[in-house]
Amino acid sequence: MATIKKLIQSASRMRGVTPVPNGPLVKKKGPFKGSTLKTGGKIKISAGGEKHVVYKKDSPTGVGEGKKGHIMVNHPTKDKGKWDTIDLTEKSGAKTVKQGAASTKKWHKENPMMRNGGSTPAWQRKEGKNPSGGLNAKGRASYNSANPGSHLKAPQPEGGSRKKSFCARMSGMKKKLTSSKTANDPNSRINKSLRKWKC
Repeated sequence: MATIKKLIQSASRMRGVTPVPNGPLVKKKGPFKGSTLKTGGKIKISAGGEKHVVYKKDSPTGVGEGKKGHIMVNHPTKDKGKWDTIDLTEKSGAKTVKQGAASTKKWHKENPMMRNGGSTPAWQRKEGKNPSGGLNAKGRASYNSANPGSHLKAPQPEGGSRKKSFCARMSGMKKKLTSSKTANDPNSRINKSLRKWKC
């Protein structure tokens, strides 16, 4: 059975990963000195060309992101907006820091467009949206690429089966899934889309 001393000696060969999941205290110095899984163990990993910190949240629920006891991932070198701190227990079911690290690496492998801090796909940004509503050609191409099997096409405002289906679907969303503030805002994305299709 490996001793604590041997674990500490082997830790330096693990490329900056602190082997805290399901283990005793093995980190004697550095930013995570004294960390264990019970006290919110942390691991530094590199995924998608960026540094991440995966850790178990030990602060109370309601303080910061996530719930107490959940596995979290953060980007310590750069503010990523809504992606800065992610609850991996909710997103991927991670129960240990080790599972959280594996989940983070898997996500980046499956989403190569986010490598080296790459931005979100064009269909989620202004450059992929048509100012008068819906997506432009670049946005549609980006969405189809990110969602295999999808075949988004240009609006069909002059009529046809696609217009009938779109207007029925979006009108239902506006009525049931949209706040009254958004529904009454003439410049909201949903109202622009309905106008674009001449619904």
